[in-house]
Amino acid sequence: MDDATEGDPNAMDTAPLPFRAAVDALRAARLRPEIQVEPTRPPQRLAPFTYALEAAVVDGEDDLADGRLVLLHDPAGHEAWQGSFRLVTLVRAELEPEMAADPLLPDVCWSWLTGALQSRGLSYGEPSGTVTRASSHYFGGLAARPAASQIEIRASWTPREGVGGVPDTAAHLASWCDLLSQVAGLPPAGPGDGSVVTLPQRRGPQSR
Repeated sequence: MDDATEGDPNAMDTAPLPFRAAVDALRAARLRPEIQVEPTRPPQRLAPFTYALEAAVVDGEDDLADGRLVLLHDPAGHEAWQGSFRLVTLVRAELEPEMAADPLLPDVCWSWLTGALQSRGLSYGEPSGTVTRASSHYFGGLAARPAASQIEIRASWTPREGVGGVPDTAAHLASWCDLLSQVAGLPPAGPGDGSVVTLPQRRGPQSR
């Protein structure tokens, strides 16, 4: 399996044209300045062709949220995907403990993902994923640290293919950045996001 990565230009040169066009659209997308995006090595053996981006929402020196978006492509199609492309994501952010205790938080976070796609008019199928909350309490030599809570969203969906069998990956990337922004607590910037309620964040430095 030849995974197309940023560090292997030959693999990209021999990739199918729809995949190359989808990756070119990701590379050319313009995003809000608070989100820093760069290519990273994709996971192995998930599909014949893969491309990955990692992103962080940054406010000054503070990292408010981070995540990874992976584009998968199987020219022969994939029964579980119901298509030849698949997007896979991981999004993480630190939360105030009282917000993390909200029993509705997982449902709200999942609705942010689907809402971000729908607000940009994107067609997609076969969505699946998990929303996980985790809390850390410190003891002994670390007792001075305040308790920390984190939300983690893992999800995947099939972007519907357009002209030439290529999905609008730039728009899907923009919607994913909308999700990152919401989880990070940034005010909405994209179209149709005026009524979004964002999570209050701990604004101190964070470690991943």
